[in-house]
Amino acid sequence: MEASPPRSPGRAELLERLRKAVDAEPLERAVAVATMELLEREPGQILEPLLEAAQELGLRGHGREITVSRNVFIPLVNLCRDRCGYCAFAVEPKSPQAKTHSLAEVREVSRKALAAGCFEALFCLGDKPEIAYRGYRAWLYERDYASTAEYLVDACEVAYAEGLFPHTNAGIMSAEEMQALRPSNASMGLMLETTSQRLRERGEAHYYAPDKDPEKRLRMTREAGQLKIPFTSGILIGIGETPAERVDTLLAIRELQAEGGHIQEVIVQNFHPKPGTPMAGLAAPSDELMAGTVALSRLLLGPSMNIQAPPNLSPTSLPLLVRSGLNDWGGVSPLTIDFINPEAPWPELAELEERTEAAGYVLRDRHCVYPEFIRERPDFFESEMLQRLRAATDAAGYPLAATTGGSQV
Repeated sequence: MEASPPRSPGRAELLERLRKAVDAEPLERAVAVATMELLEREPGQILEPLLEAAQELGLRGHGREITVSRNVFIPLVNLCRDRCGYCAFAVEPKSPQAKTHSLAEVREVSRKALAAGCFEALFCLGDKPEIAYRGYRAWLYERDYASTAEYLVDACEVAYAEGLFPHTNAGIMSAEEMQALRPSNASMGLMLETTSQRLRERGEAHYYAPDKDPEKRLRMTREAGQLKIPFTSGILIGIGETPAERVDTLLAIRELQAEGGHIQEVIVQNFHPKPGTPMAGLAAPSDELMAGTVALSRLLLGPSMNIQAPPNLSPTSLPLLVRSGLNDWGGVSPLTIDFINPEAPWPELAELEERTEAAGYVLRDRHCVYPEFIRERPDFFESEMLQRLRAATDAAGYPLAATTGGSQV
């Protein structure tokens, strides 16, 4: 006789389990999946108690502070061998927008960023463009670089020498490539996005994106823990994943953190449709789904995890997001646009501070690496990097010589 499928929890049971999650262990998978399914199907049935539980758990972990990283965004090269269905960052070499920053340009923008009060140099770039484009490969070889990863090391060292703390999002890297970046990077990151192998099938968001293979991204994230690198991960919602796949991605991040202790923050990012992309006609996730996913992330990942949602991708729903248990707005630049989402301008820092305070919280600057790593995890840094970070922070691990919304001192 075949076993019956497991029973899906009803609404009353879900509400009780959400309440208990504030004081007990993080939610188990079955409850999380049922909650996510109800959130997607009938948000009015579950959103308010979900937000209430997550906000309480966030308060227990982080109080009424929400942090932000004042950064400069450096898109080192916007060529990429992947073609994600939602991406407008990557262009073809013949495009007028194709751009590779020289080291002199990296130095110039780093100096401007330091003068503008930035702390972080956020390096974003396409994944292994030298594999796809012969002309770009020749450009590297002419400058004695065998790969983009080698060029990236020098670019990060330039920004670091100018007084910024680099944070690199370079797609899939080997352990050796991450190790080479470690002396000049305070932290690194890779959005897991999804653990759904289904989204690599024909017609799905990642079909033409070999570097979005979940196993590759899980491998790199795991190796970053072995190398003791403060690491950013995250989930992208609205790209065709199911509620269960969304939960499984968050649970995979939870397992990686339990194994390596290196995941310093988890970004919950909402898909933004972009003109000219295959997914331009799809609707963005609703504000309710976005806030509910942040809240469920808090309940799955626990009170101490730093959970972030980008404010420029949800400009009309910041009060709702504040109630979702997040404690970070991510990087916001006073100098450069969001090159990944150019259609979504950053809020002014003064405005973000005002809106955060209006929701009952305080906005506070942070470095690209979180204070608890600087204070308590010296083994996660090269000795010079640790000295530089501690010289630039107060006793609690927050940046010196800045105010969040106003002028820098």
